[in-house]
Amino acid sequence: MRLDEYVDGLDRDESVELRRLAEEKSYAVTEHIDDARTRFDETLSGGTMVGSTAPSVFVGRSSYPNVSAGLLAPVGDESDAADYVTTAEWYRQGYSIDDVFRRRTGLLNSTRRSNVDAHDVWDGFVGTQREVAIADRPVDIELDLGGRPGFDLDGSLEDIAAPRGPRASADSASVTENPSVPRAIEKTLSDDEWRAEGAIAYLYRRGFDVYEINNVLSVGALGKAERRRLVPTRWSITAVDDTVGQYLRGSVRNAPSIDRTLVWHNSYMGNEYWVIAAPGDWEFELLELKAPGSIWNPDPGGRLYMAADSEGRGGRSDYVDETSGAYYAARLGVLEELADRGRQATVFVIRHATEGYWAPVGVWQVRESVRNAFEGDPAVAETFHGALRELVPRLPVSMAALRRKSTLAAGIQSDLSAFGAGVGADGR
Repeated sequence: MRLDEYVDGLDRDESVELRRLAEEKSYAVTEHIDDARTRFDETLSGGTMVGSTAPSVFVGRSSYPNVSAGLLAPVGDESDAADYVTTAEWYRQGYSIDDVFRRRTGLLNSTRRSNVDAHDVWDGFVGTQREVAIADRPVDIELDLGGRPGFDLDGSLEDIAAPRGPRASADSASVTENPSVPRAIEKTLSDDEWRAEGAIAYLYRRGFDVYEINNVLSVGALGKAERRRLVPTRWSITAVDDTVGQYLRGSVRNAPSIDRTLVWHNSYMGNEYWVIAAPGDWEFELLELKAPGSIWNPDPGGRLYMAADSEGRGGRSDYVDETSGAYYAARLGVLEELADRGRQATVFVIRHATEGYWAPVGVWQVRESVRNAFEGDPAVAETFHGALRELVPRLPVSMAALRRKSTLAAGIQSDLSAFGAGVGADGR
C-alpha cells in the first residue's frame, strides 16, 4: 500500500472520545480516590488487613539510599489481583486512562523504609517483598499497618512508572502461602557470580517479559551477590528496557538491512505514533511532540514542546537527555520487530502526545504502542525523505522545525545537498 493511501485510510473517530476524556480529567481522578477510600473503610479491620493478595511491588527513589520499599495490594478485589498488575495485557484489553486509574488507585502501597544494600535479606518486610516479586502469580500476604492510608494519589506527574494508590506505613508483612517461583528465576538467584545484565538477557530469552524482569531486578534479586541491592522502580524499568534493547541490538548488528522504506502508525490513549524504518545500518531516534493542553504542557495557549534523543550503530554510552524512559521503551519495541525479521534498519519514531493524554499512566503504553504498531501492514514510501514529507501534514510541526530538532531529519537535508538535490519549493 502506498503511504498516501495508508494515511487517508486512518480512522479519526477516536479523537472525539479522547477530547471528551480530556474535558472530564478534572473529575475522574477524584472519583477514583473516593471509590478507593470507600473500599478501604469497608475492608480494613483495626490496623490489620488480613487475606490481601499482592501482585506487585514498588521501590521509591526519594532519600536514596534509604528508600521506601512497598507492597502493592488491591483492597476489596483480591480475587482479581492479577488484573492490577501492569503488563502488556492492559493494551490487549484496550484499557483507557480511566481504566488504568481505576485499578491503580485501588492498590494500597504499604511501605517501610529500607537501605538499598540488602543483598542477602530474605526475612522481614524486604524478604516478603522479594517473595512477592519472584513468584509466578499474586501471593497471599498479611499486613500489619502502622496507620490509616493517606488518600492523596501516590506518584508524581511522570510517565515512567504507572500511578499508585493510597499509601500507608507497614509495621510488618508476611507471606501466608508457599509462593511458586519459576525455575529460570531460581537459576538467576542461585548464581552469585552472574552479572545482572546477563541474568536479564537470560530471563528475556526464556520468555519472561520486561514487566516480570523489572520486578525481580527492583527487589535486588539479580546480579553478583555482593552487588545485589534494591533498585527504585523508575530506574529498574528503564534499566531492563535498556539492557534487553542492547542485547537485541547486538543480535541485529550484522544482519542484512531491510530493502525498502516502511511506515507504521498506531494510536493509543491520546498518543499518536509513527514508525519509519528505512534501509541502512542501525540508527534510532525518538522525537516527542507534546501538545499544549497535554499533561506535561498544560497551558492550552502555549507552544508545542519538542524533545528528541538518538543513537548510531554503536548505541549510546550515556543516558538520554530529553525523552527519558520513553526512549528505551520505544527502542525495545523496534528492536524486537527487527530481531524477529532478522534485519536491521534506520528507524525514526515520532510520538505526538495530544491534549487527549490527560494523565500519565506509565511508560508501558509507549512500549506497547510501538510493539503493536507492527501488527498492521505497513505503508511503503519511496525514500525516508519522501515518508517524512508525506507525514508532516499529519503532525503539528513543520519540516523546518523537524530538521532543527531531529538528527535523522537534519541528516536528510545534508545528504540531499551532497548530491546537489534541493528541497521542495515550499521550503519543506
